[in-house]
Amino acid sequence: MARLDPIDPADAEPHVRAALERLPPLAIFRTVANAQGSFVNWLRFGGDCLDARLFDPVLRELAILRVARMTPGADYEWAQHVPILLAVGGTEEQVAALESDDLQGDALGQDGRLVVRFTGQVLSEATPDEETFAAMSARFTPAEIVQLLLVIGNYMLGARIMATAQLEVDAVLGADVIAGAQRARERRQQ
Repeated sequence: MARLDPIDPADAEPHVRAALERLPPLAIFRTVANAQGSFVNWLRFGGDCLDARLFDPVLRELAILRVARMTPGADYEWAQHVPILLAVGGTEEQVAALESDDLQGDALGQDGRLVVRFTGQVLSEATPDEETFAAMSARFTPAEIVQLLLVIGNYMLGARIMATAQLEVDAVLGADVIAGAQRARERRQQ
């Protein structure tokens, strides 16, 4: 049983209700919607975090799953993002490697291992060590590194909301969330 009741869309402000009507019926959305003044902007930011033009989507999902794996009580985030990883071209072997904390094997690939190491260090130490940062800087642009940091931060926030609210995993709609974020981005660009 969740600690925080999700908002009833009928009780939400009109702009929040309209946003909820466009989203998959996931507990995370209805829980965060309790913060009605921030909800729509949080959704926009989350959509930007999922923009494949800003950071490789497979590497992004590896980072998100590392956040979920390292955050006690973030099973919800893990359940939703495994199908997203697979939908954007990730593999079952990558999922198994992350799940078993086999972060040095071949399954993640060179870039995947680097991104997962960077993510883990940001989570546990707040900053990566010099060797990891130098490797990231040699491989990724400053824009990509900052985008990855934004993704890590956004999913740290989400994982903590999920863990604090003790959200139970509801329908796994990961690929639908990606499609919805793409549609929202296209609407904003028109």
